[in-house]
Amino acid sequence: MTAGLLEIRDLSLAIGGHPILKGVDLSIGQGEVMGLVGESGSGKSMTALTVMRLLPFSARATGSVRFDGIDLLAATEDQMCALRGDDIGMVFQEPMTALNPVKTIGEQVAEGIRLHTGAARAEAEERARKMLDRVGLPAEKFPLSRYPHELSGGQRQRVVIAIACALKPKLLIADEPTTALDVVLQKQILELLKDLVRENHMGLLLISHDLAVVTEMADRITILRRGEVMEEGETARVLSEQVHPYTRQLAQASMHVPKRRALSPLEEEMAPKATEGVASGGTSNPIPRPVETTLSILPDISPSRGERTPLLAVKSVSRLYPGRRLSLFRRDTPVYAVDDVSLSIAPGHSVALVGRSGCGKSTLARMILALDKPTSGEIRFCGQAITGKAEADLKSARRDMQVVFQDPYGSFDPRQKVERLVTEPLHLLEKRPSHAERREMAAHALAEVGLSASDLDKYPHEFSGGQRQRLSIARAIITRPKLVVADEPVSALDVSIRAQILDLFADLNNRLGVAYLFITHDLTVARAITDEVLVMHEGRIVERGVTKDVLDHPQSDAAQALVEAAPDLHRAIARKMQEQG
Repeated sequence: MTAGLLEIRDLSLAIGGHPILKGVDLSIGQGEVMGLVGESGSGKSMTALTVMRLLPFSARATGSVRFDGIDLLAATEDQMCALRGDDIGMVFQEPMTALNPVKTIGEQVAEGIRLHTGAARAEAEERARKMLDRVGLPAEKFPLSRYPHELSGGQRQRVVIAIACALKPKLLIADEPTTALDVVLQKQILELLKDLVRENHMGLLLISHDLAVVTEMADRITILRRGEVMEEGETARVLSEQVHPYTRQLAQASMHVPKRRALSPLEEEMAPKATEGVASGGTSNPIPRPVETTLSILPDISPSRGERTPLLAVKSVSRLYPGRRLSLFRRDTPVYAVDDVSLSIAPGHSVALVGRSGCGKSTLARMILALDKPTSGEIRFCGQAITGKAEADLKSARRDMQVVFQDPYGSFDPRQKVERLVTEPLHLLEKRPSHAERREMAAHALAEVGLSASDLDKYPHEFSGGQRQRLSIARAIITRPKLVVADEPVSALDVSIRAQILDLFADLNNRLGVAYLFITHDLTVARAITDEVLVMHEGRIVERGVTKDVLDHPQSDAAQALVEAAPDLHRAIARKMQEQG
């Protein structure tokens, strides 16, 4: 290893007297990539925030954190302001909360350049433009005048990476830098980070729950659990030998496949393309089945065996957005976010909608949820048309069709407690539950997603990113819907919780017949939990079929690109073993 750039020794951290980190040791040399892996709430992000000195007021850190010879724990705020963004860059986990919604992307990338270098506006914008080009946001589609809300989740993450890398820092801390990105773009961003490390001899602290990504990238790896280091060393040795039981647990969870139920003859008849090659497999540690609630107000959502009508039918749906205004009287060419899309989902079936960031997946999901209106086409749910209906006429559809959003923090009111947030959909039930019933139902929903009743009186900011996503899933399933539209439902979760949540989705499908539309860029999720895959590219469905068939033998260029770029832990370990001897 080369000269130490960041040296952390015996770091302990407590917030309000509650221990978060316990004697953590970690070092990064110049030109080295260190992977920091652990479950949600293990202290990964708090380690990064300690280095950046962005801790809560009540936090108390002890030990030693030295960067390039500077004692960061003893540094003044003025010294830290000079280091942040210039010598130490950081990519935060949730791009929408890291960006300023009232400033253009050009302003935000150029801001740090102007502040640290004293460059004029024109020069700073020119450098910002080059950086945005490099992270895959070309000028013809993404001018500097764009605002964050005009970009998809993956595109916003690219802007955050551009801001962090604009000044070529000595140390880059990347906290889940590819969580919101499709696999093709993820591969491009990881290659970009590798190039920056190599070109600038930059140190990189890569925080991720994706073991395959860390294995591909990291020279060394540190595995963290409940604030303590479980294992540390060269990536190939740690992940091939798996000496510590927790390391083995993480590796097994990364390759976990939930148990799926067999399809009935009627379901096979309704969706013949979804009956062959259904992902199957076992798990040595299945999620415990939740105790059934005693409440009688929850509807029975098991599909009727005589029912032949598709649960969801989308027919020739398009969504056209007017072009950007170029002048007072002229607009750019209109854009088809969704272009003549048709699909159907049978009761109890799971369908994956996969595609690159910005291809129109989330726009289609919003129209299915009646949160946006199609320009043309029709959407029917439970045999009833939902397009063009007034909000008052959508109560039944709202109850039977719930959603898990991509950004869990943005989907919650930060001023409300968990009990209020999770029980929000209960007003859609035909029989209104009492306060005691609401609390019991909320506690049961939390138990189903691996949380406890003691969390009911907390606020969203008191949870980690992965825990907030579990709250989002609890809110979605509390009314026992017939269809759950899940927009990147496990992208923010560590591998252990991800395996549990996939088991939970499978369990609800097995017991209650809940159907799913999974919108995802993670092909391992599609392979594990869905019957059928739809591949979307530039607003159109370019390939569809049985999950195994499409992912094992992709026919379209778009599907082939996704499959080739998807990270694979077995392949990554083998490659790293060869690299490191």
